[in-house]
Amino acid sequence: MRRRVQAGASDAGSALVEFLGVALVLLVPVVYLVLVLGRLQAATFAAEGAAREAARVYVAAPDASTGEARAVTAVGVALRDQDFDDDASAALAVGCSAASCLQPGAEVTATVQVRVPLPFVPAFVRDVVPLEVPVRAERTAAVDAYRVVAP
Repeated sequence: MRRRVQAGASDAGSALVEFLGVALVLLVPVVYLVLVLGRLQAATFAAEGAAREAARVYVAAPDASTGEARAVTAVGVALRDQDFDDDASAALAVGCSAASCLQPGAEVTATVQVRVPLPFVPAFVRDVVPLEVPVRAERTAAVDAYRVVAP
């Protein structure tokens, strides 16, 4: 009789340990996935907003150089708003449908690309293997057809 009681007592608490082990193995990847998806969503918001505002401010500018500067500023604000430290001028590409970007009736396309590094990956691993997810957004804005062109 004593042998049965002692044998049963040695397994006491093992279900709890097994549950905690399995929960830990399943919970860590789920938490990591949530973190990665959260950063990707933030990058999507940043890229979409940056592209939209860059195209808008470019077509409203008095000249191309001012439009470029304003577009870079708008991209920088949108990226910093979502806590990305990417260089705004490198993330932005502006394309035009006409020889002169601000010609009445022309279209200006702003493309913004943000690279999202995977969290908790050491820098020495990133140097060997690219562990980033690129997020790209593109918006087109039309220059007003009745815009007065400066001589």
